[in-house]
Amino acid sequence: MTAHVLDGRAVAKQVYAEVGQAVSERVAKGGSRPRLATVLVGDDPASAQYVELKQRNARSVGIDSEDHRLPASTTTEELLGLVQKLNRDERVSAILIQQPTPKQIDMSRIVMEMDPVKDVDGFHPINAGKVALGLSDGVEPCTPAGIVYLLEKFGVPIASANAVIVGRSNLVGKPTALLLLKRNATVTVCHTKTRDLAGHTRTADILVAAAGRANLVTREMVKPGAAVVDVSTNWVDGRQVGDLGPGVEEVAGWLTPNPGGVGPMTRAMLIKNTYEAEVRRHP
Repeated sequence: MTAHVLDGRAVAKQVYAEVGQAVSERVAKGGSRPRLATVLVGDDPASAQYVELKQRNARSVGIDSEDHRLPASTTTEELLGLVQKLNRDERVSAILIQQPTPKQIDMSRIVMEMDPVKDVDGFHPINAGKVALGLSDGVEPCTPAGIVYLLEKFGVPIASANAVIVGRSNLVGKPTALLLLKRNATVTVCHTKTRDLAGHTRTADILVAAAGRANLVTREMVKPGAAVVDVSTNWVDGRQVGDLGPGVEEVAGWLTPNPGGVGPMTRAMLIKNTYEAEVRRHP
């Protein structure tokens, strides 16, 4: 068996086209144009590249963007001041703070200060709570939302499926489990300390690997025909890899490439969330 590719780049392109059309129609009717404010603290080259890419994605669909660069020495109080300013700015639809931030920044305080409507990442407790309760007006975190959107676009059955998440992070593992539960999957959340991890993963119709450990999931741990989503970004010998070991593609029925699977979907959901934030602010 050779797995069907869950091509994140192709589906992300569709998302951009749909958002671009929605923005054009909104503006043509006299509506406000969405605007994304990005914030980068420090000068990490990889983070700077990610911010620039997200801005290009926004501009490509007609969303305005503005970029705020702060020195690596920025304090929590200084970043809070910028967030409060962006909260008050009526032109700004959504706020993205590129992570990781320098160690002196208390991101829990930053997230709590952010306007939940402008919280494009869905990190604010109000949004997390709404997602947990299955409410429709909560901002869904970009990576989990992208995972589910990708599965649905390729017709992977979710309702009644056994889904196993390997990874319990607040950013990916937990919200992905909630979004799958909302669609009537039966969900098990595992992690690197789970006893008999393979015993759980072999039952999965949908397997999401998001533990951040290269080669954690071997081909023997995958149920034949399963849809396998490889989320993590690990670097081995200068090469990006996920959590999957060799040969998984010969067992799985569907498989995300890494890179080219979840990453493009995360950025696409960011742009979709930005548009939806402006719609919530100004219906």
